[in-house]
Amino acid sequence: MATASPALRREAAPAGRLWPLVAAGLIVFGAACGYAIAFGEVAAFTITLSLVAAIAVLFDFRIGALLLILFLGLGSTSFMPRGVMGIPALNPWNILIVATFVSYALRGRLAVLAPPPLVWLVVVPMLLAGLLGIPNVQHIHPSFFEAEHPLFLNEFGYFRELAVRPLLIPVMAVLVGAAVARSQKPERFLAVLLPSVWILALIEFWFIFSAGMKFSQLASPSLRGFYNDLGVHANDLGRIFAVAYALILFSWWEAKDPKYKAAAFITLGVAAFAMVLTFSRAGMLAFFLANGLFLLWKFNARSVALALVAGAISMALAPAYLWNRITFGWSANANTVSANRIEEIWLPLLPELWNSPVWGNGIGSVMWSEPLLNGSMMAVSHPHNAYLEAFYDMGLIGLVLLMLYYWHVWRGFRALGGNAYLSPELRGFFQGATAALLSFFVTGISGSSLRPDSEFGYLWLAIGMMYGMLARRPAS
Repeated sequence: MATASPALRREAAPAGRLWPLVAAGLIVFGAACGYAIAFGEVAAFTITLSLVAAIAVLFDFRIGALLLILFLGLGSTSFMPRGVMGIPALNPWNILIVATFVSYALRGRLAVLAPPPLVWLVVVPMLLAGLLGIPNVQHIHPSFFEAEHPLFLNEFGYFRELAVRPLLIPVMAVLVGAAVARSQKPERFLAVLLPSVWILALIEFWFIFSAGMKFSQLASPSLRGFYNDLGVHANDLGRIFAVAYALILFSWWEAKDPKYKAAAFITLGVAAFAMVLTFSRAGMLAFFLANGLFLLWKFNARSVALALVAGAISMALAPAYLWNRITFGWSANANTVSANRIEEIWLPLLPELWNSPVWGNGIGSVMWSEPLLNGSMMAVSHPHNAYLEAFYDMGLIGLVLLMLYYWHVWRGFRALGGNAYLSPELRGFFQGATAALLSFFVTGISGSSLRPDSEFGYLWLAIGMMYGMLARRPAS
């Protein structure tokens, strides 16, 4: 079992090495300001603000780690552009990650940012699967290039978007972990998680209000793409809030600080309401699973009474259209319940699984699969099953390696969730991370990905904090 060591002393970067970077940042900052003034573009102004934050981060990389947590949910939406000024990789999120990385590199060992299980079980297999798929880019169905804003247009763009860009999420995680390892009170990072959830929830509420949508309309199966203009699908948004809810729920229960406990309780309500407004059955399943595990693991008179009261209030206030959404297809058949996944995606794709069962066909291989090209399956870029995707893209080898990684994560969460040396808030946080990981496994049946993805960004945040807490152990 891991034990916490005294806080590591923060090392100041030599001024001689830091100031040239600051000067360069100021030069770029001035250029971006001039661009914004001359052309009046919001994109340039966004980059300017990002550079301001980047300069601050150069003085202490932990500032960058806090900002990464704060805007983690925002990064999954169109409010965080994929690229601006015609440069695909130039966006606030990437600038912040690079600045935090550079700031850390001036102070610590880079090897700390590369835990061997993460490198060999996730990063290397993904990069190899990306290389494996490059020769097939020319065979991708034309419809994916005919979109208004296609993700990529050539082999380089394919590798960048599908193999490299998702790895920024683990990079974010290990940078937060490095900041946690050097923080005197790592539980303070949990306080930043709360406003992060609020930011995303308020954006969702504003989006619904500005569209003039009624809640009953959002529950309609025909409006599952309502949030697409926000840059995220309803199912993905539901999972984001469900994972955040699980992390905060257990932390709130264990917390001793009355201010944090009150703020966490209010945030739980906001996250739950925001999750319900997605009307995502996957999100609701993850939500119910987190609450069920909470009741199971924290079983006592107080938790049972709380569950009964919350359940009674929820059942009394829940409108009919919410129940209709939860029970959608129950009176029909399994294919209807699966939203046609069984007959229009999974069954047509099954014969393709044996084309390359050992190492797979390359990341995103559904886009050039034979059933998709001949029109015998739904035109999707994802098989809507995380395990099917991993096997088809990365083969049995890739699937096994990814599952081994999450077994490693499970063990880390369980060890820290029962570590008496941690603060109650952190102990509860890792218990919630364990529940979120189980939700990740269950909801993967209907979508998502075993590879790093923005909809499970908060789970990866917990993984990064796990590495940070384990790094605080005494060398002995």
